[in-house]
Amino acid sequence: MRKYLYSENGFVEKPLWAPNCWVNVECPDHDDFQFLTRELNVPESFLEDIADADERPRTETEGNWLLTILRIPMQSSNPQIPFITVPIGIITNNDIIVSVCYHRTELLPDFIQHTRRKNICVNNKLELILRLIYSSAVWFLKYLKQINNEVANAEKELEKSIRNEDLLRLMKLQKTLVYFDTSIRGNEVLIGRLKNIFQNTGMLDMELLDDAVIELRQAYNTVNIYSDILTGTMDAFASIISNNVNDIMKRMTSLSITLMIPTVIASFYGMNVDIHLDSFPHAFLFIVLLSAAISAGTFVWFRRIKWF
Repeated sequence: MRKYLYSENGFVEKPLWAPNCWVNVECPDHDDFQFLTRELNVPESFLEDIADADERPRTETEGNWLLTILRIPMQSSNPQIPFITVPIGIITNNDIIVSVCYHRTELLPDFIQHTRRKNICVNNKLELILRLIYSSAVWFLKYLKQINNEVANAEKELEKSIRNEDLLRLMKLQKTLVYFDTSIRGNEVLIGRLKNIFQNTGMLDMELLDDAVIELRQAYNTVNIYSDILTGTMDAFASIISNNVNDIMKRMTSLSITLMIPTVIASFYGMNVDIHLDSFPHAFLFIVLLSAAISAGTFVWFRRIKWF
C-alpha cells in the first residue's frame, strides 16, 4: 500500500504523485513494485536490500540514487519475543523521495499525524530522514517503558513463586533489549554518515541533527540501564533458585537419615542371629520405641542446625 504525501504544514495525502512528494510504501504488493521500478525507476537492488529483515543501518548510492536504511522498533506477533526492530529504507533522488517498509508499524502513521498536529514543514529529503530517525528514538523509548513495566510485573510474580515461565519471560525481554541496543547504535552511526554526505549541500539542519543524536543517546543509555537491571535480576533469581534447591536437598537428606535409623535397627534384628531378647515379653515394643527415640533425637538435632 502506498500513499502520496505532500508537506504543507504537515504531511497531507493526495491521490496522485508529483515531484518532491513523499511516497510512503508499507507492505508493498506487486502493483507497488511496478510503480516504483517502472514509473519512478527505483533500482530493484534497493528494494531487495530493504526486504532483508537483518539489514543493518547504512547508506548506499547507485547513480543519482541514495538508499538510506535505518531500523525502527515495532511490536512483534511472535510470542517468543515481544518487540523487534525492522528495516525501513528511504530511497531518494533529485526530485523523488520514497520510503519502503515491509512491515506495518505504529511509527509511520504516528509520525505523519505528529507533523500535522505540530504543522511541521519538511523542506528536503535529509530533514525527512533525520525526523524519521528522531521518531524512531522516541518509539524506542516508548517501548522501553513497556519493557520496564513487563520486567516489574515478572519480578512480582517471581516473588510469589519462582516458575520457569516467568524466567523465560525475562529472557525474552532481554533478547529484545539486545535487538534495541544494536539498532540504536546502528542508527547513531548512520547519522554520522549522513552528516558527511550532506555536509556541503545546504540541507543540513544542525539543530535537528543534534536533537536526533541526543534522543538516540538517551534511548541507548536507557537500554543499557534496563539491560543491566534485567541481568542483575535474572542473576539474583538464579541464585535464589540455587539456594532453594540446596534447601530442598538438605531436607531430603535429613529426612532420609532420620528414616534410615529405624531401618538399620530393624535390619539388625531381622538377621538370623541371637538378639538376647528372646525371653523379654515386650521385645518388639522396646525395639520400636528405641528406633523412634533415636529418630526423634536425630530430627531434633537437624532442627537445631537448621536442616529441617
